[in-house]
Order: sequence, then C-alpha cells, then structure tokens
Amino acid sequence: MRTAATARPAHPAPAAGPGRLPRAYLWWLAGTRVSAVGDAALGWALGWAAAGHGGTAAGLVLAGTTLPRTLLLPLGGAVADRIGPRRAALAGDAAMLLAVLALAATLAADRTAGRTPWTLLGFALLLGTVDALQLPASGALPRLLVAPAQLPRALALRQAGGQAAVLLGAPLGALLVGATGLAGTALADAATFAAVLAVTLRIRPAATLPPAHAPGGLFAAVADGVRVVRRDGALRAAVGLAAVAAAGVLPVVALLAPLLVRERGWGAAAAGAVAAGQAVGTLAAALAAARLGTLRRPGRGAALGLLAAALGSAVLALAAAPATAVAAATAVGAGSSLFAAHLGPAVLAAAPLSHLARVQSLLTFAQSAALALATPAWGALAGLLGTPSALLACALLTALAATAAALTGSGRR
Repeated sequence: MRTAATARPAHPAPAAGPGRLPRAYLWWLAGTRVSAVGDAALGWALGWAAAGHGGTAAGLVLAGTTLPRTLLLPLGGAVADRIGPRRAALAGDAAMLLAVLALAATLAADRTAGRTPWTLLGFALLLGTVDALQLPASGALPRLLVAPAQLPRALALRQAGGQAAVLLGAPLGALLVGATGLAGTALADAATFAAVLAVTLRIRPAATLPPAHAPGGLFAAVADGVRVVRRDGALRAAVGLAAVAAAGVLPVVALLAPLLVRERGWGAAAAGAVAAGQAVGTLAAALAAARLGTLRRPGRGAALGLLAAALGSAVLALAAAPATAVAAATAVGAGSSLFAAHLGPAVLAAAPLSHLARVQSLLTFAQSAALALATPAWGALAGLLGTPSALLACALLTALAATAAALTGSGRR
C-alpha cells in the first residue's frame, strides 16, 4: 500500500500546452470573481454596520470572520481532499448561499436585528466557518481544470480578478447599503453565490481524483497533509517563504503606510492614494503575468518579486513626499503580485493530486498565522522606534526572504 506522501493519482491533469485557457476554467473563474465582488461588498457592509456600535464591536465582527476561517482551514482542506475539491466547492457555495439568505431574511424580518452587534458577530462567525471549507477547494480546482503548463497564466488571471474584486467591493458595498440597506446587500451577494453554484455544477474537471481516505478521521488527514509538506523540499520552502512574505510585505501598506502618512501630516487623501498605488501595482503585475506568462524558474521569479517589494518598503520608509510614497507602494504591490504569480503555480504543480486542498489550506494558514503575529509586532515597533524603522525592518525581512527564494528555488521547482 502506498503512503500518502508518495501516492499519485493515475488520472493526470489535461495535457494541453500553454495556449488558450479551457472554457470551463474561464466560466468558473468568471463566476468566482463575481462572487468575490459580492463577498467584498458584504464584508464592507458588515464592517460598516458594526462600526456603528463602536470600535470594539467593529473589531469583533472583523475577527469573527477571519478567526474561524484561519483556524479551520486545515480541516477544510482535509474535507475537500476526502470528498473531492469540486464537491467541496459546491457544498461551500451552497452553504454560503443559505447563510447569506438567512442573514437577509433575519434583517428583513426584524429591522432592529442589524442594530444588534451580536447578530452581526454571529453571522460573521458563520461566514468565516463556511469560508474555511470553501477556500481550500477553490484553491485546488485550477489544478484540475487546466494543464500544468497553463497554471501560471490561469492563477495570475485569478489573482487579477481577486484584486479587481477588492477594488470594486468597497464602493459597491457603500452603494448597495445606501440604496437597499444591509439586507439588500446580502441578497445581492446571495445572487452571486447562486451564479457561481450554477457554473460549478456545469463544469467537469478534466482530471478525476479518487477520494482521499486517511485512517483516523479528519485530524489524521490534516496531519498527513503536514507530513507531505514537511517531506517535500519544494513545498516546505514554498510554505515557509509564503509565511515570511506575508509577515514582511502585507502589513506595509495595510498598517505602516497609514501610520507614516499620519506622522508626515499628509492627510487622508494621501493615505488613500498610497493604498490605491499598491492595488494598481498588484493588478498590473498580475495582468502582465496572465498575458505574458512567468519565468521558467519560479524561484527566480519569486525572488525578484520579493526584492521589488523590499525596495518599495525601503523607499516608502524614506519618502519625503506623497508622490514618492505612492510610487513605493506601487512597487510593493507589483512585487508581492510577482511573488504570488510564481509561488502559486509552483505549489499546485508540486502538490500530490491527492493532497491538493490540504496543501492549499496549509499554505493559506501559514500566511494568515504569520500576518496575525506580525501585524501587532510591527505596530509595536513603529510605536517604539517610529514607523520608518518598522518599514526598514520589513524591507530587511523581505530582502532576506528574496535571498532564500533565490538560493532554494534555483531549480525549476
């Protein structure tokens, strides 16, 4: 009997070359990106409603979504590998549709429910829990829908769509809340889940997988996934790099840039411009990777991306004018996007098909955990030594990660 670490399914992914992406993938991608816009709009609307109860309530509602999503991701990956990524995605979409409809129905039946922070917190916990099942399955599906040679372009296009959803989500959420309230925003999100559910029902992955069974239940399956990552040098390096990159890059614009803008006295408009610069850089790099492809050696591409992000963080620390800060944030966004465009396909290609969702869940868990630990640490460092010092520390950490990526990823894996 083969061990889980060495077992490879007998049904490989489609053998098409790096030409046009399959129609099934494009339809699925369109559905999931539309759903991502609806999610972003509802997330903004929940945060807005919670903010009416004060900062503590708003923080609890946001944590209510992210905490169960992070903690339950490994179990979600085990479930997706056991029943198959497509079935898990269908179950997650259906559960999310029911959850969002329940939120809309609750708010419509009792207009005071939206004024109760506990109602918002309860639904935030529910949505985060369902996300934990849905995300690993959604992350694994591209490996079953496109050929290995097409993965870089396919995932870059997915990343670009995700960034576009983030950009559109907040203004759409504000528009929907103003026009229809929180209940109407929830109904709009439910419509997007109905659409992606219909698309996922129609697609048929070209690669078929036997259900992955591990003795001992889901926790044993999670442990088996950890063993697979630990024993595979490429996966072990990728997960480690993803964690370090999340700690060194993601807090730069989300946390430290607003602090720097306040210290410089540039105003809210400058803070918005810096955030927009990062978004534009991320989107532009993802679209370029989708159109032109990635480097043949993922380690080099990941290293170049991290180096660009490190340089952007250093320039941001020394910026004396808003225009310089915007340019630096654009470099940070482009570098992080370039890193992701090379890391994601490498991870999916290296993961055994029997462990696709578990590997994806562990990758996301490592990033989320690293970000959760790093954010307060960088904030404390900024308060102690000043924001420029914290930004330079981020740049140093990211540069070290770039060096590690160049050294450990010199091969094609």
